[in-house]
Amino acid sequence: MKSSTTSSLDLLWGTGERPSRGPRPGLTLDRIVGAAVALADAEGLDAVSMRRVAGELGVGTMSLYRYVPGKTELLDLMLDRVQGESLPDGPVEPPAHWREAVEALARGHLALYRAHPWLLKVNEARSLLGPNTLRGFELCLTGLTGPHGLGLSDPQTLAVIVTVQSFVAGIARMELQTAEAVKETGVSDDEFWAAQVPFLERAMESGEFPAVAGLADDTFSREIDQFAFGLERIMDGLEVLVSRTRPPSRGPRRP
Repeated sequence: MKSSTTSSLDLLWGTGERPSRGPRPGLTLDRIVGAAVALADAEGLDAVSMRRVAGELGVGTMSLYRYVPGKTELLDLMLDRVQGESLPDGPVEPPAHWREAVEALARGHLALYRAHPWLLKVNEARSLLGPNTLRGFELCLTGLTGPHGLGLSDPQTLAVIVTVQSFVAGIARMELQTAEAVKETGVSDDEFWAAQVPFLERAMESGEFPAVAGLADDTFSREIDQFAFGLERIMDGLEVLVSRTRPPSRGPRRP
């Protein structure tokens, strides 16, 4: 009996067996995965089940099992599906500087999380490397290595990717949780913080929190782009590492 990992890889790479009897006309693996992604986008990952996806497609649940063994494999296919949404159709020119590659990686992941918030609910510690995921990894490495790349070792380059992705996931998770809090409570952010003002004012007047009381009025202003600020600081830090790693450039020889 195949493991779910092997079954998923067979389906991702097109090596799995196709339905041999009684497939419903017009039903394809691509349609099934597309319906599952659309359902997760609209109602969240908890709404996705084989029965529910079958209902969205207007077929019996057993019809889906002729194409995909279960929800575990379906989720693997969904993850690889969304990873391919922003991939270029053909080869692209590598960026002229590694900072462009890092920014593209970060902004691409943020856009992915915003389009599919349910991704933040998925344990991706052991994500399968399907075709789209691998193409995205290849594209990312192309920008971070080579003549205009970071010049770091392969383990260091991978650590850069993990660092950037972790930062982006944190920003995206904060956005998602803020939106969920408003939806679940019916209380806006402004209303939430306004309710705390009388209590905070008394706390500040007590003298117990001098550092907090000394903050400028615009400290919590929304004018600053937390994502852009954090990303720039990450790249500035990488700039220091790169400068330490690369040998100093030699000037022209004097006659």
